[in-house]
Amino acid sequence: MTTDALGAAATAADRRAWLAEHAGPALRALRGVLAVVRPVAWVLIAAAIVLWVFGNMLGWWELTVAAVVVTTVLVLCVLFLIGRTAYDVTLDLNRTRVVVGERAVGALTLANTGARAILPSRVLLPVGSGRGVFDIHRLAPGDSAEELFAIPTSRRAVVKVGPVSVVRGDPLGLFERVHRRDQPVDLFVHPRTVNFDGQSLGFLRDLEGLPATDLSRDDVSFHALREYQPGDDLRHVHWKSTARTGDVMMRQYEETRRSHFVIGLTTNPADYRDDEEFELSISAAGSLGLRALRDSQRVEVRVQQRLLPSATGKQFLDSLSALSHSGARAGRMVDLAGVVAATLPTASVVVLVCGSRVDANDLRAACSRLPFGARVLAVVAESGAAPSLRRIGEANVVTVGALDQLAGALRKVLA
Repeated sequence: MTTDALGAAATAADRRAWLAEHAGPALRALRGVLAVVRPVAWVLIAAAIVLWVFGNMLGWWELTVAAVVVTTVLVLCVLFLIGRTAYDVTLDLNRTRVVVGERAVGALTLANTGARAILPSRVLLPVGSGRGVFDIHRLAPGDSAEELFAIPTSRRAVVKVGPVSVVRGDPLGLFERVHRRDQPVDLFVHPRTVNFDGQSLGFLRDLEGLPATDLSRDDVSFHALREYQPGDDLRHVHWKSTARTGDVMMRQYEETRRSHFVIGLTTNPADYRDDEEFELSISAAGSLGLRALRDSQRVEVRVQQRLLPSATGKQFLDSLSALSHSGARAGRMVDLAGVVAATLPTASVVVLVCGSRVDANDLRAACSRLPFGARVLAVVAESGAAPSLRRIGEANVVTVGALDQLAGALRKVLA
C-alpha cells in the first residue's frame, strides 16, 4: 500500500472517530429537543411555515397576520418549559404485598432541595397499564408536597408502580418535558387463600415421624422377624432367633420416608372452563401449600415446564401472583403428572389441582403416573359446583365450586 493510500486511510479513520465523538452527543441532544414536541405542535409548526411562505409570496396580509399569531402562540407555549424539575422524589408503599380485593395505600413525596423555587408541575405515577396524575403547586426552597394514593386490586397480578415522571408543559399541551425521578416498585397481589385446622395434610414419615404401612428389607423402623429369602442382606440377620429356631431369621422393617409434599398445578387453559376456575385452582393450591408449610413439610410446587419457588409462604405467594397460563405445547394434566413422577420421585404426598375440563379418565391416567407409594389427592376447581368427594383408583378426588368449600371437603378426606 502506498504512502498516499495509508494517509487517506488514516484520515478516514480520524474522521470516523471525530464523528463518533461529536455526532453522538449532538444526536442525543437533538432527540431530546424533538421529544418535547407533541403531535399537535408539529401541525402548528408546519402551518406557521406554510402561512409565512405563502403570505410573503402572495403578499396577502391576512396570511402574514395568521402566521404571526400561530408563531406567537408557539413561542409562548415554549416558555412554559423553562424551569427546574429537580424534585427529590420518594415513593413509599405502605405494603408491597396485598390480597386480591385489598387496597394498597402509598404516599408520594416531592421535596425542593435546591436554592431556587420550582414552578408548578404535573407528576405522573404509572400503575400497571394505568396512571395517576398529581398537580404539584409551586415549591419554595426547602418546601415539600405529599400526595396520598390508593391502588385498588381486582385480580391477582404483579403490578409495577412507577417510575415517577415529572412533567413540565404548557396549558395547550403543545410541548411537554418529562423527567423520570425514581425506580419502579413491584406490588404483589396475592391470590385469596383460606386457613383450615385439623389433621396434617401429609404423613411425617421420617426419622422423627410416623412409619408407613409399607414393609421394607432395610430401613430404621423395626417391624417383625421373618425367614430368610434369597437376596436378603445378611447384615440384618437376627442371630438370637436364628440360634433358637434353627432357621435363618431376618429383621423386617416398616418403610419410612421424608415428608415431601408436592403440588402439581396445571396451567394449561385447555384444563379450565374459564378464568374463574383458573383463579380458584390457584387459590386452592396456595391454601394447601401454606398449610403444608405451617406443618413444617418440604413443599415443592410444579407447573408446566418449571418449579415454582416455595421455600417460604411469602415466596410461594409471590410466585403464584405472577403465574399465568402456559402454552398449548406445554402439555395437560396427564403430562404434568409424568413430569412430577420423573423429577420428584421421593414425594410422599402429591396433590393435583386442575379445572373441570379434566375428566375422570384423565385423572386416572394422571394418578397412575405418580410415584409409587405416594398418597394422592386431586382437587378439581369447578365454578358453581357443589362440593363432592369421590374415589378414582387410589386417589381421593375433591370437587369444589368456591374457595370456602375447600376446608370442609378436606376434612372429609382426612377423617
